[in-house]
Amino acid sequence: MPPEDIVLDLPFLVGAILLIGIVLYGVTGGADFGGGIWDLLASGKRAREQRLEIARAIGPIWEANHVWLIFVIVLTFSCFPPVFAALSTALYVPLSLILAGITLRGGAFIFRAYAHDVIHAQRNWGAVFAISSVITPVLLGMCAGAVASGNIRIVDGEVTSSYWTTWLSPFPIVIGLLALTSCAFLAAVYLCVETTGELQEDFRKRALGAVVVFAALGTVALPVAWRDAPQIWNGMWDRAWPLIPVAVGLGLVTLAAVWTRRFKLARAAAIAEVVVMIGGWALAQYPYLVVSDLTYDGAAASSAMLRVNLVIYGLGAVILVPSLVLLFALFKGQNPAMTGEFGASTGEIDADHRPGPAQ
Repeated sequence: MPPEDIVLDLPFLVGAILLIGIVLYGVTGGADFGGGIWDLLASGKRAREQRLEIARAIGPIWEANHVWLIFVIVLTFSCFPPVFAALSTALYVPLSLILAGITLRGGAFIFRAYAHDVIHAQRNWGAVFAISSVITPVLLGMCAGAVASGNIRIVDGEVTSSYWTTWLSPFPIVIGLLALTSCAFLAAVYLCVETTGELQEDFRKRALGAVVVFAALGTVALPVAWRDAPQIWNGMWDRAWPLIPVAVGLGLVTLAAVWTRRFKLARAAAIAEVVVMIGGWALAQYPYLVVSDLTYDGAAASSAMLRVNLVIYGLGAVILVPSLVLLFALFKGQNPAMTGEFGASTGEIDADHRPGPAQ
């Protein structure tokens, strides 16, 4: 199906808004998960400083980015109810684990920060935070891979596929690992912008490694898609192929910018890379929301319901978007890692008792 066959109707408009929510969660919440990944992998003589820097970066906007995940869930429930029903049934196991992971991660981050006087509690909560930050994005990616692969089958409104094989197959696993590395790569690039000196060099090395691994997994995903996700493979070459060289180019720009220490350019290119990847996925599987049984038009609620939701979300955006802009402007406009303004809010204590897993 060529691009000119895309129908710009009401279900497509709502689907595009849904995609925007996924993109925003990817570039904000994904970086938060990535911070936890680097917390787990902190090493060397500055491991404690690395963990404290991550806590300072996350602390001021702690868990705020999950608003976009909530937005995606509610929009799917209200505007594409068959999709919500199918996913919550077929992916019950990974979605339950994701919910547990997000809850444990958020709780562990704050419990660790205030466990000043009990070193083993800091270590235990630090381990929970870091491990949850690794497992959760993998499972989110596996769910996306299951949606795109065609493993979720629906007959007469009933899910007929297995609770396990839908997401425990090669393509979802590769996409899960790709999601993990994208989170790590985003976080490392963001942290390069927010740090200076030796810590910046630490995160620069991690960013370079993460970009290379991300590119390698993206390459591996192609033959796996050809074998296990034919709708995505065919759609990619029919409609989304112009985005392939764009994604490659952005990856090279990110790599070059990190290498030459142009970190703000690297951050912009990294964000664009994730946007292109998610947009390419949506374009490749069009017209399906769940390959290959639920389309935009077939799964959409009534036109009246879609219009009501557009009005409600439009009014909500008038409050939500400025609030988030203000949040970031207040707490991220100046670099808290440089000024130390928010050390106390993230549980900063003396050098021998900083939060984090056992060294």
